[in-house]
Amino acid sequence: MTRIKICGITRVEDAFSAIRWGADSIGFLVGQRHASPDFLTAEAAGSIIAKLPPLVNTVLVTHLLTADEVLDTLEMTGADTVQLHGEITPAEIIRLREWRPRLKIIKSFHVVDEACVEYGLPYVAFVDAFVLDSLNAETNQIGGTGLVHDWEISSRIKARYPIPIILAGGLTPENVADGIAAVRPYGVDVNTGLKNASGFKDHAKIHSFVEAVRGVHAMV
Repeated sequence: MTRIKICGITRVEDAFSAIRWGADSIGFLVGQRHASPDFLTAEAAGSIIAKLPPLVNTVLVTHLLTADEVLDTLEMTGADTVQLHGEITPAEIIRLREWRPRLKIIKSFHVVDEACVEYGLPYVAFVDAFVLDSLNAETNQIGGTGLVHDWEISSRIKARYPIPIILAGGLTPENVADGIAAVRPYGVDVNTGLKNASGFKDHAKIHSFVEAVRGVHAMV
């Protein structure tokens, strides 16, 4: 069963909607270095996380570049898992692993061209999964772009590495089934594709997205 992460949560009611409809993980963006409208303070994210029921996986999604900063932010938010975007070095991830051996670590992997397939080699031994995402250099966004990348390249990345692959980048209720069919990922990660005109999560879209993912497996 493909796992579902709904990211860019900024309100407690959106988190509860994601949980209600069956999301496996909830993502909170804290520690901004690149453009994004969805970042929260560590205190705001921690306040939402504290209100969530037990057994809900919470993910700190961050641009922070040092193990010290990441650990401090994890403690302030209370998140269970960390998703590292930006160019944090393998050395800093090793430090993070040494200090928190049981922490689940996801590393972003931006799918931009054929050469990017080898990007994960310095990281693969030290992280638990890669999330394949899109990049928008014009807007300085390294996630939450709303852009779909080349799923053929993503499929080759999945075949290249022995760890779970999470598909992100421009996913919507309308295209997520096609993305799963093309890449066969461990999980999918969605943010922009579930927003309404206000910039917050559309609860009907959350429901439709989860139903679309579950529908893939119902047909197998």
